[in-house]
Amino acid sequence: MNRLLLWVGLLLACLLGAGAFYAWHKAIPYDEVVDRGPSPQARANPYLAAEYFLRQQGVAVEHANGLERLNSLPPKGNSLLLLGERSNMAPRQVEQLLEWVKSGGHLLVVAEALWDEETRTSGDLLLDRLDIHQSLSDTFDEQAATRKKKVPDLTKLYIDNETAPAYFSFATDFNLSDPKHLAQFSANSAKSSHLMQRGLGQGTVTVITDSDLWKTPSIGKHDNAWLLWYLNQGMNVTLLSNSEVDNLLTLLLRYFPQALVALVALIALALWQAAMRQGPIQAPAPKARRQLQEHLQASADFLLRRSGQGNLLHALQRDIQRAARRRHPGFEHLETVEQWQVLERLTHQPSHFISQALGPLPAKRLNSADFSRRVACLQTLRNAL
Repeated sequence: MNRLLLWVGLLLACLLGAGAFYAWHKAIPYDEVVDRGPSPQARANPYLAAEYFLRQQGVAVEHANGLERLNSLPPKGNSLLLLGERSNMAPRQVEQLLEWVKSGGHLLVVAEALWDEETRTSGDLLLDRLDIHQSLSDTFDEQAATRKKKVPDLTKLYIDNETAPAYFSFATDFNLSDPKHLAQFSANSAKSSHLMQRGLGQGTVTVITDSDLWKTPSIGKHDNAWLLWYLNQGMNVTLLSNSEVDNLLTLLLRYFPQALVALVALIALALWQAAMRQGPIQAPAPKARRQLQEHLQASADFLLRRSGQGNLLHALQRDIQRAARRRHPGFEHLETVEQWQVLERLTHQPSHFISQALGPLPAKRLNSADFSRRVACLQTLRNAL
């Protein structure tokens, strides 16, 4: 039996070995790339690919989150890319930024608002100071037809000593204009201008209609990445993608949260105090409002709960015996039957009435009716004495 099991085990081992060898001989290794999507850094910073590209070209790139960086950023040899939303930019900050450019810095900014011919302003303080206007392009109403053709209207820029232009994928919905002819050069699509650069003091300002061409999905298309390098070549780049100025409420929440909580509580208390009450105000009850009967009733209820029925009934029986001793000397030395006879003579009550009142108490608790009847009998005897 043991030899049979040994041979069966050897046979199974041989079969498993042969199967493993066959599978190993026929197996073909392969590599599979699993796309897990963009990294958390790329999702948080849409210009992360642009930063990496500039560093690969030897350009130093710094990322800032506020205009406070201007306080320590020298103008010479530095380029500031103002790509974030700036609707809350204060006039003082606009002046600071323009003074920085006049001292030799390079500023690249995205036009945010449309020029209004009636009010002669756009609401974009920085753009109005640069005398560059943004409006809807002439091809704005033709975008549907363009999308159907799927032919992109690319922006062209001609470079000196180059025969072919560079192409960029600016959005063609908007157009830049230079009414005072201050721009040194511009880049145009078929019917619109999307990039203008002008001098300001010792520095330069570049205005573009949008910066989506430098975000991660589009920077690798056409010559978008090259344009970013061309505008910032030979300079250190500071990319400011969040230039929104904190409003008063944000600053208060950040630095004075306790004061805001106290203010909200004070306002809530004031509103509660001033709120209209429902119905008339109830007058306070007079202090001497209880009658003697109420006090007696309350005292009786307290004694009943505290002492029980037995103690109250024994107290009434003792009162009757004391009154009987006063009326009949030696009453306490008489037998029970004789005492009841004396009480029958003194109170003019029948014997069964007296025996019911002065008889022994039952072991269990009396109900309300029996207890009241027993108390009434005892009070009748006491009052008769």
